[in-house]
Amino acid sequence: MENRSSRRHFLRASAGTLGAAFAARHVRLEAEPIPGRRPQASASDRVRFGMVGVGMQGSNLLATAITLPGVECAGAADLYDGRHTRAREIVAPDLRTTRRYQDLLDDQSIDCIVAAVPDHWHRRMVVDAVSAGKDIYCEKPMSHSVEDGRAMVAAAKKSGRIVQIGSQRTSSVLCAKARELVAKGVLGDVQLVEGSLGRNDPTGAWVYPPPPDLSPATLDWETWQGDVPRRAFDPKIFARWRCWKEYGTGVAGDLMVHLITGMMYSWGINEAPRRVMSTGGIRRFNDGRNMPDVHLSFFEYGEVPVYIRLNLGSETPEVLRFLGSKGILELSETGLTFSPQAGVDTSPSYYAWSFPEPLRSQYFAQWHAEHDPKPGEAPPVRESVSYRTDSYDDTRPHLWNFFRAVKTRQPVVQDAVFGHHAALACHMANESYFQRKTMLYDAAADTLKS
Repeated sequence: MENRSSRRHFLRASAGTLGAAFAARHVRLEAEPIPGRRPQASASDRVRFGMVGVGMQGSNLLATAITLPGVECAGAADLYDGRHTRAREIVAPDLRTTRRYQDLLDDQSIDCIVAAVPDHWHRRMVVDAVSAGKDIYCEKPMSHSVEDGRAMVAAAKKSGRIVQIGSQRTSSVLCAKARELVAKGVLGDVQLVEGSLGRNDPTGAWVYPPPPDLSPATLDWETWQGDVPRRAFDPKIFARWRCWKEYGTGVAGDLMVHLITGMMYSWGINEAPRRVMSTGGIRRFNDGRNMPDVHLSFFEYGEVPVYIRLNLGSETPEVLRFLGSKGILELSETGLTFSPQAGVDTSPSYYAWSFPEPLRSQYFAQWHAEHDPKPGEAPPVRESVSYRTDSYDDTRPHLWNFFRAVKTRQPVVQDAVFGHHAALACHMANESYFQRKTMLYDAAADTLKS
């Protein structure tokens, strides 16, 4: 006779009964190899790029790009003179530098632009580049507002130039494997997607030290402000612009956009959410910023709810998790794990303990007769599989995909439309936070409504 069982015991016991043989498999993933550098590449084999913005991310992109085969930096632009020095340190002492990015657009020997500038400059940078006949790699998020994104998509389509947005998940071997598994249907029906990331240090909250020599003499502060209402020179705003909505898009545009692009690519979708509700606040870094340091958002993608939690006051791993009727797919910074679930009862229902004994015994006997493996039959194996690699923050492959597209004219995955859809989720989350309302996306009009 069955032993009386609680739900907890029932679920625990289920792992050792019908069809519950488990196995674990571990696989190492390697990214597509990038060819080695060719010292004597001919002019026709080279891609010459101009670098715009040589700050924290820009200097990393510049240093990485020049290691790629057939790629050459032909000039760098920045409004702060100290970054001219930094660009020459990275590339060569004789690298041409300028405060005017337009000088790079006017140079007919330059094929494309790599831009890492504050969010409020993205629209002008992309529109000016494609209008000048240049392809452009622009850092994430693609836009500073819905209107900016709409204009950028229109300019890219009109010009026919390549636009790639710099959220590297779409070039990650881990996300590619996740996409393959989802496409195979291993998850069954996706029930829920959740993502989270937390930091717990001032640098992670963008409290960067301004360059010691920063002044109106070394920085073109008036131009840097762009179309934003004018403020007096402030070194902290220059270094920490992500903290203010006038210049940046906060944790949504810096952190959420990675989770969103990873989700979109892995899930095989290219669309904006139809609805979002957000909450949060400035809980720790009450330093004059107006963007939240805690931000929780609840999206709807079709009929599927998506929950994303961001926090700058408590460190937690970066995780993206797909929960389906057949299992859970979890994506982390260096790994991907699929944990299957049977989705069926693997032992008699504990509800039967409410039956009188004769009915209970009859139910148990019938259940086992219908569900237990027949003699000589092995129970099915539900295999858990884990994939590992160095990192899914694959800047080098992402840049390589862009430069290869410049050369071959093949389309990129994270183009202006994809980038617009990812950025829309961030804008919707921010608008919901500031307006304290649910935000809806009108796809036909490409606008937000509250």
